[in-house]
Amino acid sequence: MSTQARAALTDLPTDQELVLKVIPLPADCNANGDIFGGWVMAQVDLAGSVLPARYTKGRMATVAVKEFVFKQPVRVGDILSFFAKVDRIGRTSVTVNVEVYAERYFAQGQYAKVTQATLTYVAIDEAGQPREIAKT
Repeated sequence: MSTQARAALTDLPTDQELVLKVIPLPADCNANGDIFGGWVMAQVDLAGSVLPARYTKGRMATVAVKEFVFKQPVRVGDILSFFAKVDRIGRTSVTVNVEVYAERYFAQGQYAKVTQATLTYVAIDEAGQPREIAKT
């Protein structure tokens, strides 16, 4: 294993919650054989919505992606682990940080951080208008 690849290996976070695990398939590939960035973004959006749902207790919508960083390619067969942590709870919104780690198909038990993003979700009513999040 190269020095660069060894340096990229990391432990999984202990201060965040595992909210999703998924394995990308060949249908999710681009022409280079890597997984489409858009596919990864969709999975991050799903993973990011798990924790805010506990606070909004109803409909919500993704309203912002402050940051989305692709650190390494995602490949077919990688086992992706999505970890999330609530950053902020506002009057109508919840901001979440999501980190994605790949357990490579041929190097199981070793993890590389492949993506991270910060997303904001807004609680909405039946008409799609922002609504307050009940304080618990």
